[in-house]
Parts: sequence; C-alpha cells; structure tokens
Amino acid sequence: MTNYKSLALAAFLSIVVAQSFAFAQADDDDDDQAAPKPNAETQAKTPAVSRASKNVPELILGSKTDDFSVNQKDFELVAGQGYRWKITSAAGLEYKFVTDLFRNVWMNQIVIHDLEVHMNGGPAWLEFDAPGTINVQFTAVRPGEYTWSVPDLADKGMKGKITIK
Repeated sequence: MTNYKSLALAAFLSIVVAQSFAFAQADDDDDDQAAPKPNAETQAKTPAVSRASKNVPELILGSKTDDFSVNQKDFELVAGQGYRWKITSAAGLEYKFVTDLFRNVWMNQIVIHDLEVHMNGGPAWLEFDAPGTINVQFTAVRPGEYTWSVPDLADKGMKGKITIK
C-alpha cells in the first residue's frame, strides 16, 4: 500500500510541476517574433487572393479592320489566385498564341465552344485557324514575368507581358 501511495504522490506532483511550466511559458512571450502587420501601402500593392476565380481582361487578337491589332499587351496577376482568361481571334488570319505562362501555372481547363479540355500540364500553344474564343482557366502559382506572343507576328506588335506578383 505504501508503494501505491508513493506512486500516486509522484504522479500528482509531476502533473502539478508540468502545468506550472506550461503557465510560465504562456506568460513568457518576449522571445516570440511577431510577423509584421501589413500596412495600407502593402495591402494596396497586392490584391487579396479569393477562392473564386477572377476574370483576366480579354485578349483580342486582330480585328475586322486590322489583322495585327491587340487590345491589351500587359497583364498583372496575383500568385495563388484562380483566373479565367478569354483569348479571342477576331480577324481572318491564323494565329499561334504562345506563352511561357502556361508552364508556370496550375492549369484547370481549356474551354472551346462549351467543350472542356483537362490536362496534366500546360499546352505548348493555342492555335486559332478561324475567328473564335478559347477560355483558359488556371491558378497562378509562380511569381515572375512571362511573355506572350504570336511568334510570326511579334514584330508587328502582337506580343506582351504577363506579371505574377
């Protein structure tokens, strides 16, 4: 019986001592490195990432009056954000749209006339043999600067930049 009381007393004391160390650590927060709180300037530079996919402004290659026009050349995205991007051929030329962006995003799907293409990696390029729209859905994952172009027509202004912050 004495052994039982000794064992019970030792267990009780170990619990009491362990809890007192835990309380002491809770009060001792002078060694914690608090993360700097974002200020208004930092928050204004980087938009918040949301769970819903956002639309990238549509890229329109060519027009009825100018086969080499482009409605927008530069795009800014945020890492971790999902996006939908409509790329449209509005002219009669054949366009081969090439970008290194597709190798640096998590590709969800490509939609052409309500038909979906799902894959395990990005496409090498998108080819427009006739006027139409291709909708690309992806998540930007790797910050950096990427280029896009219609290689044979880049010297005519059909090129631009995509920046992921």
